Amino acid sequence: MIPTTSTSVHYQTVLTLQTRPKSLQRFTMQVQDAVRESRVRIGLCCLFLRHTSASLVIQENADPDVLVDMENFLAKLVPEGNYYNHSAEGPDDMPAHLRTALTHTSEQIPIMNGRLALGTWQGIYLWEHRSHGYHRDVVVHITGET
Repeated sequence: MIPTTSTSVHYQTVLTLQTRPKSLQRFTMQVQDAVRESRVRIGLCCLFLRHTSASLVIQENADPDVLVDMENFLAKLVPEGNYYNHSAEGPDDMPAHLRTALTHTSEQIPIMNGRLALGTWQGIYLWEHRSHGYHRDVVVHITGET
């Protein structure tokens, strides 16, 4: 139940993350910091990655082998090589686009009591699919009641 004395809020910020080549980088704390800054107590946090060769995932944050296995699986599912027409930006570019299409460029997470309603073992990750690190922008849009 939402208290009648609450105020509706929209809050936006952009997180710019420097990625490492072909890796999953956790950025849960940066998103939680944005939730805290928004002062939203109950609502929704929407994340949107403004790129087509990286993705967002919510995944296991305790055992790093999970992330290694995910990366290995996707590399086998979408291999690099001379299989693709689009190769202007290098042999890793089209596989990166396909990997992004199979995953997500956005996530939505409920906010409860001023915190992300993630499970104990869940973390938010930016998954870089390219062979080089890049600066990646994630738009954080938070809406809800204070």
